[in-house]
Amino acid sequence: MRDYKRLFVILLSVLFICPLFAQINEMVIKTNKPGAEIQSTMYGLFFEDINYAADGGLYAELVKNRSFEFPDRFMGWKPFGKVSVRNDGPFEKNPHYVRLEYAGHPHKHTGLDNEGYFGIGVKQDEEYRFSVWARTMDNAKNAKIRVELVDVSSNDEQQAFASQELIIDSSEWKKYSVILKPNKTFAKSVLRIFLTSRDGVDLEHVSLFPVDTWKGHENGLRKDLAQALYDMHPGVFRFPGGCIVEGTDLATRYNWKNSVGPVENRPLNENRWQYTFTHRFYPDYYQSYGLGFYEYFLLCEEIGAEPLPVVSCGLACQFQNDDPKAHVPVSELGSYIQDALDLIEFANGDVTTTWGKLRAEMGHLAPFNLKFIGIGNEQWGPEYPERLEPFVKAIRKAYPDIKIIGSSGPSSEGEQFEYLWPEMKRINVDLVDEHFYRPESWFLKQGSRYDNYDRKGPKVFAGEYACHGEGKKWNHFYASLLEAAFMTGMERNADVVHMATYAPLFAHAEGWQWRPDMIWFDNLRSVKTVSYYVQQLYSLNKGTHVLPLTMNNRPVAGADGQNGLFASAVWDKDQQQIIVKIVNTSDKAQPVKLNFNGLKKSEKLTDGKIITLKSDKLDAENTLENPFLIVPKEKEVAIDGNVLELHIEPYSFYLYKFTLSR
Repeated sequence: MRDYKRLFVILLSVLFICPLFAQINEMVIKTNKPGAEIQSTMYGLFFEDINYAADGGLYAELVKNRSFEFPDRFMGWKPFGKVSVRNDGPFEKNPHYVRLEYAGHPHKHTGLDNEGYFGIGVKQDEEYRFSVWARTMDNAKNAKIRVELVDVSSNDEQQAFASQELIIDSSEWKKYSVILKPNKTFAKSVLRIFLTSRDGVDLEHVSLFPVDTWKGHENGLRKDLAQALYDMHPGVFRFPGGCIVEGTDLATRYNWKNSVGPVENRPLNENRWQYTFTHRFYPDYYQSYGLGFYEYFLLCEEIGAEPLPVVSCGLACQFQNDDPKAHVPVSELGSYIQDALDLIEFANGDVTTTWGKLRAEMGHLAPFNLKFIGIGNEQWGPEYPERLEPFVKAIRKAYPDIKIIGSSGPSSEGEQFEYLWPEMKRINVDLVDEHFYRPESWFLKQGSRYDNYDRKGPKVFAGEYACHGEGKKWNHFYASLLEAAFMTGMERNADVVHMATYAPLFAHAEGWQWRPDMIWFDNLRSVKTVSYYVQQLYSLNKGTHVLPLTMNNRPVAGADGQNGLFASAVWDKDQQQIIVKIVNTSDKAQPVKLNFNGLKKSEKLTDGKIITLKSDKLDAENTLENPFLIVPKEKEVAIDGNVLELHIEPYSFYLYKFTLSR
C-alpha cells in the first residue's frame, strides 16, 4: 500500500511539474493577413570616413599624401638626396609637387620612399598601376626614374621585389604610368622612387592602385571590401558619414563640391577623426577626396542601393563648438542651401545643366536618380530646426519629389529627442534620423520601441546604431544577437521604420578610433563580423510585407512571460515565401510551435530552409585570423501541415523560410 501511495505522489508531481518544463511557446503567424509594405530601403549601409574607412581602406589608393598637400609636405614620405617641394604645380587646388635633382655624385642618390597606410600591402603576381604627373627640368629630354616596391625589413641582398623604369620625355606636365608586378605577397612594403638620370624631374600626384579594383575602375575601390558591400544587397547607402559632414569647424566640414571633378584637382581636407580621441590619435589622417561624391553615387548604382547623401546644415559639430559664432547664421545660409540644390542637380540634372554636365564629363551621362537627401547629421537644440526649415522650403520648391531626412539628435531618448521629433513633424520632413549606440540592457528592453509611434508622422531612419557591450566594446557574438532581436521590432513596424543602417561600417585593424564596426580589415585581409551576418540575413530575407506574428495575442518582443524570445514574420510576394525570424536571448533552450494560421486547403508550405547563427561562447568574435568562426549555417527542414515544432537553442538566431505552393 505504501508503494502505491509513493507512485501516486510521483504521478502527481509529473503531471504538475512537467508542464512547467515543457511549456510550449506557440507563435501564430497569420499567413492570410499581409500587413505593411516593407520598403526596399529597409536595410542598408552607413559609410563614414572613420577608422581609415576611405583613404587606407575602401578607396584603393596605396600612396599616402600623394600630392604633397599635407601641412607637413613630406608626411608619409622619406626624401633622400636633393629633393624640394614647390607650389606652382599644374593643379589649382593641389599646387604642391616635388622636384628631384641630381645628388651631385654618381654614387649618391635622390628619391623618395612612401610608407602608405600602415605599409603598402601587395599580393604576389597581381598587377599594380603606378602613375604620376611629371615633367623634365630645363627642357631636358628622357629624364628617368625607377619605381620599386621594397621590403625594408628584409635581410636579403635584394630588398626590391618589383621594379620598373619610367622615362619622362617632356618639359610639359603629362601623366605617365607603368605596371608593377610583385614576386611576393607582402603587407608592409614601401614604394621607392629613384631619380636615375642627371636630368631632374618634377613629380605630382604620385599614385599606386591595384589594377584589379572593384569593377576595374582606375580611380577605384578595394575589391574585397566593395564585394562585401555588394553581398549585403543593401537597399540604401548613406554617405559621406556622420560627424565628418559637420567637421570640427565649418572649414573642415565635408564639402561635396571639392570631391568631384578631376581627381588630381580635388583639394585635401582635414579629417575630424584625426584628433577627436587622444588615446587613438592619428595626425596623418586626412581626406584626399579621391573617393568623392561621384564615386559614392557610382558605387550605389553598382551595389543596387539607393544613394542617400548628407550635407551640412551650417552647424559645425555641436559637441566641439559651444560658441554660436562657430556656426553659420540663419541669414547667411544661402550658399549652403545652394550646395544642396546643386547636389541634386549633379545627381539628377540633364547634361545641359551646370552640374549635370560635370557628371556627364566624369563619365555618367544618365542621371543617378537620387530620391533622398539628408540635411545635417545629429544636431540638436532650436538652432537645428531654424536652419533646417529654409533647406526644406527650398528643396520642396525646386525638387518636390525628393524625400528629406531630418534628425532627432544624438540620443535615442531624452530631452533633445523629445524636443526634435515634434519639430521634425512641424517642418514636415519625410524621415527622421535616429541614432542609438546603447548597451545590451537597452537593446533587450527595446523590442517594442516602434509599436506606439505615430503612424501618420514622418517615417524613421535608424541611421546609426550598434549594441555596445558593457565593458566589451568589440564585435562579440552576444552584442550581435541583441541587434538581431531588436531588428524584429523594426521589421514588425515596417510601416514606421523605412530605413536602418548599422554603424560604423569599416575599421582598419591598425587605425581604428571607434568600435564595434561591421567589417574589419588590414592591408591584405578583411573579416565580416557577426553583426555583418545579422544585417545580411535581414537584408536578404526582408520580404515585401509584414505578417502578423503573436504569442498569447501579443507581439513577441522579449516582454515578461515571453522567455527572452523575439520574433517577426514577413511575406515575400516575389518569391512566394513566408519567412520567420526568431531570436532566443535567454540562457535556456525554448520549445516553440509555429502555427501558420490562415492557409487554404489548396495551399502547402514546401522547400523549407532553416538558417542558424549561434555560438557556444557569447564573447566570441570573427577575427582576421579566424574569419569564419561564427557564420550562418543553412539546412533543409520539412513541415507537415501548418504546424512546425521547434527547439530554439539558448542564445541563438533562427531564420525559417518556406515556399507557399498552391
